Amino acid sequence: MKKAVLIFSLALAIFFSGCSQESQNKLGRSIQNWTGTNGVLDIYMGGNLVQRFIKIDKLSTAVSTEGDTSRNYRYGYGFLDLNQNYKVDNGEKKLYFEISNYSTPYVFYDNPGVGIKE
Repeated sequence: MKKAVLIFSLALAIFFSGCSQESQNKLGRSIQNWTGTNGVLDIYMGGNLVQRFIKIDKLSTAVSTEGDTSRNYRYGYGFLDLNQNYKVDNGEKKLYFEISNYSTPYVFYDNPGVGIKE
């Protein structure tokens, strides 16, 4: 059994070392999308938090329709957290959003409230 695990681990290491960094990133995103995340997106204006989206599974970079050129914005789906309490409350709906890579000051992170009991 240990020999099989060792061979599998070695094969996996060789596979990943042969992949480009971008291929490794795409594979990592695929695994993350499959397992899911609980991301938070905070959007700032004038140094103040103005909007918060929660329960985001991923932030994607837009790609041109003809080619592989990245566009200057990111997009995703998340719940607009109106009272900014990291919880989906009544009336808070899941929305599509886009944010500029250049003009939108934002921070994307894992929800710090996951697993905390009240």
